[in-house]
Amino acid sequence: MKWSYEWLREYLDTKLTPEQIEEMLNRTGLEVEDFIAPVPPVAAKIVECHPHENSDHLHVLMVDDGSDKLRQVVCGAPNVRVGLISALARPGCKIGGETIKSGKLRGVMSDGMMCSERELGLGPDHSGIMELPDDMKPGDTVPGCTDSAIFDTGITPNRPDYLAVRGIALDLSACGAGKYIADAIKPLNERKGTRDVKIMSDRCATYRMAEIHGIKNAPSNVKIANRLMAAGMNPKNACVDATNYICYDMGQPLHCFDAELSDKDLVIADMTGVLALAGIVGGARAMTTDDTKNIIIESAYFEPVGIRKTAKRLGLSTDASYRYERGIDPNVNAVALAYATKIIMDACGGEIVGVVTAGRAEYTPNKIAYNPTFCAQRTGVDMPIQKQREILESLQFNVSEGKGGIWTITPRSARVDMTAPENVVSDLIRIYGYDKVGLNGVVETINENTDKMETRACIGLKHRLANMGLNENISFGFGNSKIESMLTDKPIIKISNPITVDFDCMRNCLLGNLLIALSQNIKRGFVDFNVFELGTVFDGDMPGNEHTQICIVRSGTTGPKHWMKRNRNVDVFDVKSDILNLIGNQKYTIETNNAPLWAHPYKYGRIMQGNKKIAEFGELHPSVAHAMHIKATTVVAIVDNIDTLPKTPKFAKTPVTEFQPITRDFAFIVESKSPVERLIATARAADSRIGDVTVFDSFDMGGGNKSVAFTITIYPTENMSESDLTELQNKVIAAVESKCHAKLRA
Repeated sequence: MKWSYEWLREYLDTKLTPEQIEEMLNRTGLEVEDFIAPVPPVAAKIVECHPHENSDHLHVLMVDDGSDKLRQVVCGAPNVRVGLISALARPGCKIGGETIKSGKLRGVMSDGMMCSERELGLGPDHSGIMELPDDMKPGDTVPGCTDSAIFDTGITPNRPDYLAVRGIALDLSACGAGKYIADAIKPLNERKGTRDVKIMSDRCATYRMAEIHGIKNAPSNVKIANRLMAAGMNPKNACVDATNYICYDMGQPLHCFDAELSDKDLVIADMTGVLALAGIVGGARAMTTDDTKNIIIESAYFEPVGIRKTAKRLGLSTDASYRYERGIDPNVNAVALAYATKIIMDACGGEIVGVVTAGRAEYTPNKIAYNPTFCAQRTGVDMPIQKQREILESLQFNVSEGKGGIWTITPRSARVDMTAPENVVSDLIRIYGYDKVGLNGVVETINENTDKMETRACIGLKHRLANMGLNENISFGFGNSKIESMLTDKPIIKISNPITVDFDCMRNCLLGNLLIALSQNIKRGFVDFNVFELGTVFDGDMPGNEHTQICIVRSGTTGPKHWMKRNRNVDVFDVKSDILNLIGNQKYTIETNNAPLWAHPYKYGRIMQGNKKIAEFGELHPSVAHAMHIKATTVVAIVDNIDTLPKTPKFAKTPVTEFQPITRDFAFIVESKSPVERLIATARAADSRIGDVTVFDSFDMGGGNKSVAFTITIYPTENMSESDLTELQNKVIAAVESKCHAKLRA
């Protein structure tokens, strides 16, 4: 739908520029498909006129266009003369779809184009350039041509209120763009005329008619003509233009035209026969012409489904059917009729001889029961209750509070899309700002299969995983039973009626679908694969038999080729690091026995806290990789249940001290199977002043033992003497030897 900035400002008192309005519309859900800031034709006075030296019909003009200096224009019109005020299209102005540019004509520079009525779309005359009134000032916009920015917006089917400039203005007002300006149009008083109305179909709920006699059809005023041209329509006469204008201004079609009919189509008829195809097009017999003296203006509400069926069957789509199909404001037809009558009579005169209404007078919108806490449950945005009320009332919704804090919301009648609490939340967050959907606060989202409430922690985990350089994968909740049985010994939950043969069970782990994605990527030459998925896996076929899992898959190399460094393949320590980043500075142990089916038996580990398994990681088993045609090195990490992760992980922090850090090296002999992490954690815990612990050497000594050497960094809180350092070193040695069954290497 096209409309101009100037038109919008009749209903919106705003200081925002057209560019700022465009940005706000896109941000709040009304997509601007095209934005045009036109260069309008202006009045220009011919000051000099000379014959072109290389042509027998062209003239070289010097014109005053209201700027600081005269402009040279080459023109071939026969009526050019000194003193004439005409229409000038300056460079940048679009005429007939072409942009005017400066250029030479027969060797003489022309900095613009003098225009005829037909070239500007203002009339049929093309015999010469336009002759404007002598009192027009050079530089003024040519009457009938708009100088306002034009918006072309894409309207989604669920928002028919956007098919009216007033509806857009009201929405922008609620977004903070300015104050909505409501005019005071009152419906016409009923009076019996020469005709009556009878509704003979339940597909027409309301039909209003105003009969005007004695009009003298005339052109529309400049304001209406300009606005219609901005909307992409050519002005015809005041009667026709008024109905088109109201259609865009208020969203209420006032005319219908033309078609081949069947006994299933709704028509407007008199005693003679069919006048129009209701809600779509009108017939030639009832067409208003320049010679019309008496007119009837109709304003009706037609049921959307019937109009859509007829329009589709006949292959017709008009401005009227487009609006009726989506559902217009059922209560706007009375004021629309009054406004159209005023526009016509202001331009054409005449007298109202009858105003008749058939059908219902008013429509009561849906009443929606809404709990203000529902917004946070659905979006995670803890929007203040008072702010919610302010937004809804700014959209002209009626809000009343009942028992238990439950609101009853009555939308304005134009919002036929408002039927459920979810619609209310959608409007609230749209106006409040999608940018406020972040990580702060708690979101309660209802799992479709259970009543379990999941916290905002899921989204927080996703952000942390993304920050590790992982891309998110989202797959179906189904799995392939053949692949699932290769990866895990969990029960396979078969589906009685699968959507495809490849998804014949409920997934009991996330790894299967990730490996399918990896295999498909490798087929297409994308070997380096770093993804995660966080989603629901199923333990059984009953409600509640599910939990949330995290799976990480890395394959290929750790980065692209580069001349400054040698690349390496991913290994199990990459995914181990991913898991440690999730659990923070928590105590843990590593177990390496009893690898699951998917893991290489000698390249696998479990991160444990006591008897609780936090996560597992390892390299993909060669037989699984072969079966799935995965030729690249692939490593996997799985957090089988996110509830095992710490709610608020804490990370090691370097102490802040004014004293110089001190380092000390240690070397211990331990059993070969003893995890190095245990030595590091034990050394760090020996004293609160120890910050970093870094392993710099490790080798096999034979006989079932290995040597591990590491450096500790001490951050003193006060001056430390040699005896103080010796005491701290002895604490480290004693702790490691006693807790890790280690021996200080001589």
